[in-house]
Amino acid sequence: MTTRRPDDERAAPPDWQRRESLLLAPWAMHAADSAGRVHDELPHAFRSPYQRDRDRIVHSAAFRRLAHKTQVFTGYHGDYHRSRLTHTLEVTSIARTLARALALNEDLVETLALAHDIGHPPLGHAGEDTLAELLTDEGGFNHNAQALRIVELLEIRYPHFPGLNLSREVLDAQATRKKDGTAPAPLLEAQVVDAADSIAYDTHDADDAVELGLVTMDELLEIPLMADAANRARDRYGPLAGAELRRAALHEVVEFEVAELVTRSRAAIAALGIESVAEVREVFRGQGGMPGVRIVAHTPAIAAGKRALEQFLFQRVYRSDRVLTVRVPAQRKLTRLFDWYCLHSDEMPPSFRGRVEQFGVRRSVADYIAGMTDRFLDRDHDLRIGPG
Repeated sequence: MTTRRPDDERAAPPDWQRRESLLLAPWAMHAADSAGRVHDELPHAFRSPYQRDRDRIVHSAAFRRLAHKTQVFTGYHGDYHRSRLTHTLEVTSIARTLARALALNEDLVETLALAHDIGHPPLGHAGEDTLAELLTDEGGFNHNAQALRIVELLEIRYPHFPGLNLSREVLDAQATRKKDGTAPAPLLEAQVVDAADSIAYDTHDADDAVELGLVTMDELLEIPLMADAANRARDRYGPLAGAELRRAALHEVVEFEVAELVTRSRAAIAALGIESVAEVREVFRGQGGMPGVRIVAHTPAIAAGKRALEQFLFQRVYRSDRVLTVRVPAQRKLTRLFDWYCLHSDEMPPSFRGRVEQFGVRRSVADYIAGMTDRFLDRDHDLRIGPG
């Protein structure tokens, strides 16, 4: 019997690398080809770089706080509608399905999905809009840019560098979400997460809106995308009504959009002759005067159906009188607390006080408030300023 020497053991590729070489397509981002990290680290014995990135996100304080941050419905206290964390988990579930069907790197996709909303402040988009206005003269506020700020600077987990020291592919993918033209062309893994995000928030915002009584199911069924899904659900299950119809129809929307994305993306990869990550980037950027192509994208018909649903949600839900009645006082509360901390920055925790000299009072206060949960903001406002 031959005994393997320790030298042979070290020379063999790690298990995760062998697994990726067997399962991932050539157009997927293989962790062995990663550009590395800003701060060099020794490789892990059995976890790939993207597995480590995923774990760093999950164990971060910013990720935990998503459980108590509003997704859409500011001030609606209930146990049914989504929080920012449950939205993130739904996006992750859809994204992993897409990644596996397209033979992409599931570990990278999971990391990107778990991190994609980590920069959201309390109060959902109401909080983001308020901070953006308060920081107009300091470059504004954007939750995608804030997510990068969190993972590169604000999270303190390691003694020798700030941030989480994530892989460059994770940082680049998050940078593409800022849509400011400074990031590299997105990998297919990043495109999958963007698509999954869109599918998730369209369907769960519609679900939550009906559950909260902001719209009726009949009104939702006036939208062609939803009407077609309801018809397919009835064909499959027979007569349905009420909550059963809503759940079945929304499930059909997700199922239909995911299946359509897989079919269309596979066809696009084949038609374009994609055989590498570099070619994915080239196709996105466009060449020879030709426009760039996002490979993971819906057909024009499905995209139009999604736009109609989103316009309905914007007009009837996000800007409804009932939502705005709660949203506006919450924004005022955030503004008052922001102004108070700008005058009393020494009351912030030491890590935020210590950044005032480098980043200024207003940006440092925004960093602190953006990290708050909805309920912490309420308590801190009442403690510092008083209720009402």
